[in-house]
Amino acid sequence: MVKLTEGRGKELFRKYGVAVPKGVVAGSADDAARAVASGAVPLPCVIKAQVLAGGRGKGGAVRFASTPEEARAAAAAILGSSFQGETVREVLLEEKVAIARELYLSFALDRTARLPILMTSARGGVEIESVDDSEIERQTIDPFPGLVAYERRRAARSLGLTGPLVGELDRLLTGLYRLFDDEDAELVEVNPLAVVGDRLLALDAKVIIEDDAAFRHPEFAAVHDDRTPLEEIAREKEIAFVQLEGNIGVIANGAGLTMATLDVLKEFGGAPGIFLDLGGTDDPKKVTEAFLLMAQAKPKAVFLNIFGGVTRCDTVARGLVTALGSVAPSERFPLVARIRGNNEAEGIAILRAAGVTSVPDLKASAQAVVAAARGGP
Repeated sequence: MVKLTEGRGKELFRKYGVAVPKGVVAGSADDAARAVASGAVPLPCVIKAQVLAGGRGKGGAVRFASTPEEARAAAAAILGSSFQGETVREVLLEEKVAIARELYLSFALDRTARLPILMTSARGGVEIESVDDSEIERQTIDPFPGLVAYERRRAARSLGLTGPLVGELDRLLTGLYRLFDDEDAELVEVNPLAVVGDRLLALDAKVIIEDDAAFRHPEFAAVHDDRTPLEEIAREKEIAFVQLEGNIGVIANGAGLTMATLDVLKEFGGAPGIFLDLGGTDDPKKVTEAFLLMAQAKPKAVFLNIFGGVTRCDTVARGLVTALGSVAPSERFPLVARIRGNNEAEGIAILRAAGVTSVPDLKASAQAVVAAARGGP
């Protein structure tokens, strides 16, 4: 998925006629001060770190300014800082508005219904997960007629809007649904949607674009969102690779087996954090590339859990052994393998000849890798 920062999301909002506060994105403190001094950003203004993590206000990544000098100082304090693991490279400066009410709305994919869904709540400004289910209105949208008038009116009622604000919401929902549909989005969220006099303004913008539609949107090719450098490399090599905070690397084939492997490692107190899904590859070169990518993440131990259906166990074993030969002895880590299925015996023989521990039982192999990650025998 391609996640857009608030500033880039609001650029899309403007494109589709969705009202947002006046503002600009700045990459330096000097640019921030110039934007305010030129009047491009009315005072007083708010300065927000352009990161994908939530909780910016509580984490000190949102500040206020009443002069160009204050804007410069606020931007300088935020730029270059680290917020939940992300380095802040840009800030969004926007006019500060007088908010009468904060609302919530979003368009998302309901994967159970396999339809778009419109969610609205009169309780905006907080995480939607913390809002009681009874306070959230949900409407599934038929993609053929799209968002129709009665659905927009129902949304207005759920938000408690009357008078001119009903027309405001009608235009806003029409624009957001067009964005959701035209840009192949998984999620378009506005939280909060602010009532400012007789206007509705999107004070935040969360937009996620579906990865599989990337070929239709080359303009998003340069967006790196929250991927780590190794995840960027994996994406270029078309390897499914996720890097989080745990110290155990997991190499499996298939999403179901990968998730089951994570569960069993957690059951025995392990901390899986680097996940690599080989899928159905039968190419030793691809296996080697994948393993070397895992090695660069420097896990404490690695669990190889392969079921040989389409994938041949001996193919995986050969690729793994080739990769091990490219890893310096000082950078090696304990490796426990569990391979079952197509050409299982050949694969186990290849691994054992290379000195790799092979354990056929799932729980026993998981316990072994957890112990290895802790420095045990």
